[in-house]
Amino acid sequence: MTAILSDYAATLEGLRRKARLRSLAPQRGVDFTSNDFLAFASAPRLKAAIMAAVESGVPTGAGGSRLLRGNHPEHEALEAEAADFFGAERVLYFGSGYAANSALFSTLPRRDDLIVYDTLIHASAHEGIAASKAAAIGIDHNDENAFDEAIRNWRSNGGRGRPWIAVESLYSMDGDQAPLAALADIADRYEGFLVIDEAHATGVFGTGGRGLAAGLEGRENVLALHTCGKALGVSGALLAVPRVLADYLINRARAFIYSTAPSPLMAAGVREALRMVDAEPERREALERLVAFVGDGLNNRFGIEPSGSQIQPVVIGDNARALRIAETLQVQGFDIRAIRPPTVPEGTARLRLSITLNVDSEQIAHMLDCLAAAMEEHRR
Repeated sequence: MTAILSDYAATLEGLRRKARLRSLAPQRGVDFTSNDFLAFASAPRLKAAIMAAVESGVPTGAGGSRLLRGNHPEHEALEAEAADFFGAERVLYFGSGYAANSALFSTLPRRDDLIVYDTLIHASAHEGIAASKAAAIGIDHNDENAFDEAIRNWRSNGGRGRPWIAVESLYSMDGDQAPLAALADIADRYEGFLVIDEAHATGVFGTGGRGLAAGLEGRENVLALHTCGKALGVSGALLAVPRVLADYLINRARAFIYSTAPSPLMAAGVREALRMVDAEPERREALERLVAFVGDGLNNRFGIEPSGSQIQPVVIGDNARALRIAETLQVQGFDIRAIRPPTVPEGTARLRLSITLNVDSEQIAHMLDCLAAAMEEHRR
């Protein structure tokens, strides 16, 4: 290898020694990894809707950015229907949750503002915050009093702008919920904004699957992000905001202005997915039963506290041990991955069990048997 590539190779070797080297792997085994919580991704109804859109002439690609020729009627129909669905003034459709978070945080908080964020929020939010002109303070996970204290101290030290509180409603690696009601009160008290990433709650929690922020959306100081590639089974992200902020993003958010618009076919698919959330509540009920089954099994057999959601961590601690256990389960036919730092904090490497309607209780019971054996086999 030539010297021009040696630094990169050395970095990769360092990751390998720490059992933190990542690689791509094909889909294989029983699904305990995906975020296809309601099994929409392969649902015949969703496929039929996309086929119907193709047959009616909806193009595969947008052909340009939304501000040029890429603004298709499917985009506008989706945004109008999603605003009605979530009770928001306006919704903007982005190509991904990453793009939406990047646009939001790099554009809306202003130079004199303060972003106060839970340290466990998505990497995309961290990236957007890093690009913002506003000051930022990370808060220990779910510590509502620390949010209040950080903003109070900032105000007393001359902070003149508005605070932005940034959280996930349901955390992607721990499966626990943010104290949204308390945080909304804090945002109101300090005349600030509350940004709620609903990525893992949309379609699963809240009234009619509208997410854990369902009772807060529509307020002028609440922004909610609903990703479309998880429970909704399609792709993209819906950013629900007050109308004036949507207009501001259209004019100022570089990630929106300079990106090719999402596929109009995907917009058609998301429209149908939202209808399915309304029309098929039995999917949420079935998922709730599976979540309870997994929680009972983990608590009774391993003493692990259930998360109460479809995301259930099994914290191992050591990176290499987590990898060995995951690899053993993969050989036995389960798609279970080890999640390691920096995705999760140091010393908390884990198996992230994602419960979806792509599995049943019999497969879950067998997985728990195999998990017990693998943890015993790899005790150190």
